[in-house]
Amino acid sequence: MKNRIKTLNIFVLLLIASSLLMSCSDNKNTPKAEAMAVNVEVASPTLRTGTGYFSASGQIEAKQFANISTRTMGYIAQIHVKVGDKVKKGQPLIHINNSDLEARKAQAKAGISQAQARLNIAQKDYQRYKALYEQKSASQKELDDMRTQYEVALAQAENAKQMQNEVDAMLSYSNITAPFHGVITSKSVNPGDMAKPGQTLLSMETPGSFVATAMVPETDIIQVNPSDTVTVHLKSSGNSIKGIVSEVSTSSQLSGGQYLVKIQLSNAPQIPLYSGMFVSTIFPTHVKAKNQILIPAGALVKKGELEGIYTVSSSNTAILRWLKLGRSFGDQIEVLSGITADEQYIISAEGKLYNGVKININ
Repeated sequence: MKNRIKTLNIFVLLLIASSLLMSCSDNKNTPKAEAMAVNVEVASPTLRTGTGYFSASGQIEAKQFANISTRTMGYIAQIHVKVGDKVKKGQPLIHINNSDLEARKAQAKAGISQAQARLNIAQKDYQRYKALYEQKSASQKELDDMRTQYEVALAQAENAKQMQNEVDAMLSYSNITAPFHGVITSKSVNPGDMAKPGQTLLSMETPGSFVATAMVPETDIIQVNPSDTVTVHLKSSGNSIKGIVSEVSTSSQLSGGQYLVKIQLSNAPQIPLYSGMFVSTIFPTHVKAKNQILIPAGALVKKGELEGIYTVSSSNTAILRWLKLGRSFGDQIEVLSGITADEQYIISAEGKLYNGVKININ
C-alpha cells in the first residue's frame, strides 16, 4: 500500500513538472514567433500619364578634346607634361628624337643655296642673251636656250624650297605642342618609347565644358529632334541635369545600328562632371502614352534571368511576384505586367525576405 502511494505521488510530481516545462516553453516561443516577422517599408508604383518617354544610355564627354599623335617615327626624347597638367596653346608637350630630320634639313638648306646659285647664273645669262638678241648679235635659238635654262633653274630653286618646307613640317611633328588651352587627361608613352605614325601619345581636353552623348536605337531615333529638352541622369551620383539636343546623327553604319545624339548640358556648377561618366538620357516621344507603371530599379529581385518584386499579401506576408519589364527611365523602370498600380511592394526590409514570411509594415 505504501509503495502504491509513493508511486502515485511520484506520478503527480511528474505531471506538475511537465506542466511547468510546457508553460515555460510556451512563454519562450511566443516572443520568438513574434520576432520572426520582418520589418519592411512599402510603397505603391508610380503611375505616369501624358507624354511618352524613352531612355538611352551614353556618356559625358568634353566639348573639346584631342588625341595627340605624330606623323613621324622616332624615339621619344622628352615628355614635358604629366596627367593633370594645365597647358596653353602652343606649349611644348613631347620631343621626339629628330637627328635624321636635322640632317635632312641641313641638306635641304645646302640644296637651296646650290639651286639659288644656279638660278642667279641662269638669270644673268638669260638677261645677257636677251640684250644680245635685241642688238642682233644672238639668234632666236640661243635666246630660247637661255630662257629654258633660266626656267629650269627657277623650278629647281622652288623645288629646293619645297623640300625644306617638307622637312620643317616633319620637324613640327617631332616637336609636338598643345593645339589649344586644356588639361592633359592621359599619357600612353614614356621617354625611350618608339613613337609610330598615328599612335596616340597624349590626350587632352578643355575642362569645365561638357556634353552628354546618347546611343539611340533605330526604333526610337525618329522621335528625337534638335532643340528637344531632355533629362540627363548621372548613374554614379543619381543627380539629373537638364539638356538640349544639339546634334542628331543620321547614320548608324559605324555604330552597330545605334544613332549618336549629343546633348548640350545646362549650367550646373554644383554637380561635378568628369569625362566618361555613364548617363541615362530620358527623351520625350511627342506622342500620348498610355498609363505607365514605374517602380525603382533598386527594389527588383533578380534570380538568373528572372526579375521580380516582393508584394504584400492580405495576411501581411511577403509574396514574390515575377514581372515583365519595359524601358528604363533613369532610376525607375516600367512594369508591363505582374503588378497593378494599386498594389503595394516592399522597397526595403530589416531581415531576409522569402515567400510567405510574416512582415510588419513600418
